[in-house]
Amino acid sequence: MRNLQLLLNQTQKIRLQTALEKLESLSSKSNSNSCVTVADSIPIYEDGILKGHGTSDRKGELVATVCGVVERINKLIYVRTLRSRYKPETGDIVIGRVIEVAPKRWKLEINFTQDAILMLSSMNLPDGIQRRRTAVDELNMRSIFTENDLVCAEVRSSQNDGSLQLQARSQKYGKLEKGQLLMIDPYLVKRRKQHFHHLEQYGIDLILGCNGFVWVGEHVEARDTIVVNDSEQLAKKSGGTSMDLDEQVENHTPPETRQNICRIANAIRVLSALGFNVILEVIMETVKLSNTMNLDIHEMLGSEFYVLVAEKEAERRSSLSKRKK
Repeated sequence: MRNLQLLLNQTQKIRLQTALEKLESLSSKSNSNSCVTVADSIPIYEDGILKGHGTSDRKGELVATVCGVVERINKLIYVRTLRSRYKPETGDIVIGRVIEVAPKRWKLEINFTQDAILMLSSMNLPDGIQRRRTAVDELNMRSIFTENDLVCAEVRSSQNDGSLQLQARSQKYGKLEKGQLLMIDPYLVKRRKQHFHHLEQYGIDLILGCNGFVWVGEHVEARDTIVVNDSEQLAKKSGGTSMDLDEQVENHTPPETRQNICRIANAIRVLSALGFNVILEVIMETVKLSNTMNLDIHEMLGSEFYVLVAEKEAERRSSLSKRKK
């Protein structure tokens, strides 16, 4: 929990502190050797280990040089720091904002030390046809993505100079519209098999970006849209008022869907402020809690709801630990 500024009364402070202490005790019991601070000793269970980032050898003992979580991969031991900038891995699902349209590529800001590159050749063209990119495709790049557009993509590779290459070779990737972008700490988003979620009961698409960018928006069916030339677009726009009305109806988001977007977004804000992992199950439990209490959307950001969410999460983790036993 960091930078959480709430106006709590004395009772709420005691309840929140009790819930957080319970969560901390549950975490320490399940991961007695995983969380370390600077100079903490890291237990070694085999010979020939490899010292990774965040570790050091002191008088024959392996100690941590940073605060974080101990990770073990075969014989490699390293400490994964918390609350650091995003560290990309191949295959990560990320959300970025286009900051520049360059020749045959787009540059995206993805909460990394450098801007990521999405090449035109690594992009699934709107017509869906697999073919070589031509000069016409390069001229029409701005009809696909332009500055300030939000784009969902996948990490393809990392170059020797530290730059990041992205790809969007599927219909599930691409431009994001009609929704909200939330920026949270990347360590709160755990890498899982599924980062795309369609919440059918709310008509919402939820994308949990590994880089800490989370998208909550109206559900959009994947479909091919053909990019037309500027002259054809102007001809359609000059077709009459009926075309404009059709476009307005198509681009309209129902009020109920907007409310669902805001409710789910506020649930993520609460979880992020409390320092809880942002996963689908916890998000849905938080939304369900707000609906059960008949809270308005803006009331979800009140002090009492933060305390209730912390208590609910403590109960959930306690029940999970009892099931494991």
